Order: sequence, then structure tokens, then C-alpha cells
Amino acid sequence: MTTIEETAGRDGALRRGRGAGWAAVGALAAATFTVVTSEMLPVGLLTPIGGALGVTDGTAGLTLTVTGVVAAVGAPVLTLAVGRADRRRVLCGLLAMLAAANLLAAWAPDLGVMVVARVLVGVGMGGVWALAAGLAVRLVEARSVAAATSLIFSGVAVASVLGVPAGTLIGQFGGWRAAFAVGAALSALVAVALAMLLPPLPAEGAVRLDGVLRLFRDARVRTGLIVVALLVGGHFAAYTYVRPVLEEVSGVGPGVISTLLLVYGAAGVAGNFVGGVGAGRSPRGTLLVISGVLAGAVLLVPLLGVGVPGAVALLAVWGLAYGGVSVSTQTWLMAVAPRAREAASALFVGVFNAAIALGAFGGGRAVDGWGLTGVLWLGGALAAGALVAVAAGRGPGAVSR
Repeated sequence: MTTIEETAGRDGALRRGRGAGWAAVGALAAATFTVVTSEMLPVGLLTPIGGALGVTDGTAGLTLTVTGVVAAVGAPVLTLAVGRADRRRVLCGLLAMLAAANLLAAWAPDLGVMVVARVLVGVGMGGVWALAAGLAVRLVEARSVAAATSLIFSGVAVASVLGVPAGTLIGQFGGWRAAFAVGAALSALVAVALAMLLPPLPAEGAVRLDGVLRLFRDARVRTGLIVVALLVGGHFAAYTYVRPVLEEVSGVGPGVISTLLLVYGAAGVAGNFVGGVGAGRSPRGTLLVISGVLAGAVLLVPLLGVGVPGAVALLAVWGLAYGGVSVSTQTWLMAVAPRAREAASALFVGVFNAAIALGAFGGGRAVDGWGLTGVLWLGGALAAGALVAVAAGRGPGAVSR
């Protein structure tokens, strides 16, 4: 029997041709890169943002927390709310809103205005990520759907590891407000690219609430989401405060921070591709390695990450491990829910961003209460918990129950 995916893939290839389909996929990858980069911008800019707005590093971290909370709620809600609306129009509208939000953040005179801007970023983030995930099947031939989906999600992975150092570098030369202004310009350009390169994409079927809830009852899906929550939460509990950690724990000067984060980013891009290859063969085995390495790298920062050489080594290992998280966990969920990809993506994005929010919030409380070393212990402990969850939980290949 011909599946919906196969039919959509063939029809899409016939309507647009291979080149046009891949150009559209590239535009979607640019969209996921842009929304995640916009979300991550405060991470490498917390110290100057806090200074300009007159708040502590822990309070400045709320600019990341609020975005994650809104994206976590917005992903499943928007997926349900847009119903049968044309996906091209929805995505273009979300990118235009993201441009306005980044401009508002660049202008923000106080924390209240910044929070409003970051709420709008969260709406765009959750909606774009959730909707883009299920569109590859409609843009390329059936045999290329997996590769196209990986390319779309590579925007998430690359932004997660390169967005922070890029924003930090811009902030170093032009100030933190310039970094948000560049984010606004990039969002506007991607909105234009989506309008030009995406074909009309009327919905083929709306996601229903009962379908999402039924998917959540699958033990294999729950295990994957728990692993996402622990890995992402642990990472962001520590990484949200990486700049003050490098300055005060590692003793690195402010002028070297952007270079160190670029090392982290380069390692993370490599980790994305290594993790993707590994997860294609064994999602469980790959996530066992990722969880163990990530926990070790974070926990060892206070002991071995002193000075530039130690910081470089551990940041490289940290980036290599975390770079594979998005693609590996997404592969896990797609493997256990192949016939409910949009619903699974909505759950994935919701949990992923809730974990970012809770991790950043927990990290902020740890920084204010225990100091910067305490936040590293918290992040490492959560990553270690993910290792246990991967080893003990049900995953791809197991029977649903």
C-alpha cells in the first residue's frame, strides 16, 4: 500500500522538481537556524545585558527562560491552532514577527521590554520549529525524505552550537544591541526566502489533541522525551552561564571568550554530523555516549578547566557531545513514531524548550545561591540522569506499551 508520505513525496517532486524542492528545504533549515539563534543570543551576552539593564546575571538569564517557556507551550498550541492554514504563510508570518521581536530587544531600555521581546521570540521559535519538521515529505522525493528532514534539523543543531559564539563575537565588536539587530535583519531575509522558495503548502490534515496525547502514552516516546529533558536541561543549566564561568572559574579574560565559544561551536558542528551517523545506526548507543561525555565534560570544568588550555579542551569535548543531542533525540522519536511525525515533533519541541527554560531558571537559582561551581555540578548531574534514563528506558526496537 502506498503511504501518504510516499504519495506526497512523489507529488512534491513532480510539481517542483528536485532542485526547487531542495532549495525549499534549505530555506527551512535557514529558518530553524534563525529561530534557534535568536533564542540563544542572550547566552553569550548575559554580562553586558545585565549591566545595561541593571540586573544580576541570574536575573538576566530570565531572558532565555521566558523564551523557552513560551516556545514549549507555543509549539503544540500553534500546531493545533493553525489547523489547515497554508504552512508557507504561517512560517513567513512567524519569521516577520521574529524580526520585529529582535528589533524590540535591540532597543529595550529595561528588563520589562526585553521580556516582551523574548516572549515574541518564543512564539516564533516554537511555531517554526514544530511546523518545519514535518514538511520535508512534501518537498522532495520519498527516498530523500530522511536526508531532507536531517538537513532541516541541522539548522537547530548548528544554531545551538554556533549561534552563541556568533552573537558573542558581534557583541564584542558592536555591543549586545547590535547582535539583536543583526538577528532582526537575518529573520527578515529568511522570511523573504521562505516566501520565494516554498511552494503553497495547504495542510493535508490537522494535528488533533487526542492524537498528541495518545502518542505521549507510548513508553518509548516518553523515554525519549525524558532523555531530551535531562540532557537539554542539564546543558542549559550550565551553558547559560558559560561566560561568567569562563571568566571567574577558568580565569579567562573577556577578550578570549568569543574565541573559546567558536571552538565550542566548531566542535558542536562536528558532533552534529557524528551524532547523526551514530544515531542512524543505534540511537540508544549514541545517546549513551553523548550523555556520559556531556556529564563528564561539565563536571570536570572546576577541576581541569582552569586557564585557556583547560577551558579549550573541555569546551571542545562539551561541544562535541552536545552537538549530537538534537539529531540523536530526534532520530529516536522519529524511529518510535514514524506515522505521527508532526505530533512527535510538537512534543519534542515543547519538551526541548521547556528543558531550556527550566535549565536556565535552575541554573540562575544555582548561580545566585551556590555560585558558579554549583551550576556546573547541577548541569553534570542532570546529564548523568539522562545516561541512566537511556540505559533503563524503552527505546527504538522495543514494543510499545
